[in-house]
Amino acid sequence: MPIAARLTDVHKTYQVGEVEVPALRGVDVEIEEGEFVSFAGPSGSGKTTLLNLLGALDVPTRGTVEVGGRATAGLSPATLADFRNRHLGFVFQTFNLIPVLTALENVEFPLQLLGIKEAAERRRRVEALLEEVGLAGLGDRRPSELSGGQQQRVAVARALIKEPTLVLADEPTANLDSGTALEIITLMKEMNARRGTTFIFSTHDRLVMEHARRLIRLRDGRIEDEERRGGDGDGV
Repeated sequence: MPIAARLTDVHKTYQVGEVEVPALRGVDVEIEEGEFVSFAGPSGSGKTTLLNLLGALDVPTRGTVEVGGRATAGLSPATLADFRNRHLGFVFQTFNLIPVLTALENVEFPLQLLGIKEAAERRRRVEALLEEVGLAGLGDRRPSELSGGQQQRVAVARALIKEPTLVLADEPTANLDSGTALEIITLMKEMNARRGTTFIFSTHDRLVMEHARRLIRLRDGRIEDEERRGGDGDGV
């Protein structure tokens, strides 16, 4: 399978005052297109830093991060921003929806950023995707009029609307009850299977870990161990 993302001897160190704090210490990993992967570990293990590097929100101190065959180090902030807009989708634990926009408008917004000017084409794509994630008929509701699970479904649709190389999900179930969290994980697995989109999570939620088809555990900035599962994993 083609490689969606590759990290080679990746180190990341943060400067806190006069102290250097290592967050990643020589991480090597390849992620193939279409995988459903979770990076797991306790607070301070490096999983969020790793997701930020894959999301072109940061660059490594040393080593190489490649996404879609392109190394992120050395790119200007403007080029990184354009790369994120075109190739990456994000799902956050706090949903990060724009409160004054409807569900449809929130999902449509990335298409506007990409310069797709035909309003009818944007609406057609958005309405089809809202139906696909189980939100048919709710496109005119604002986030405050939706449940937490519905808001996260909007966030998943917003992440997918660009047909990205990767969808990066940072603790996507943290603000959901266990039943709703299972619905969201099930939805993302269905979208992964149906669309072949690569999903990468950072989590300490055991539910997400159980449903990952590949679980990579981090500790103290290093990969501690890895587990691969066939089929649908332990869950759905």
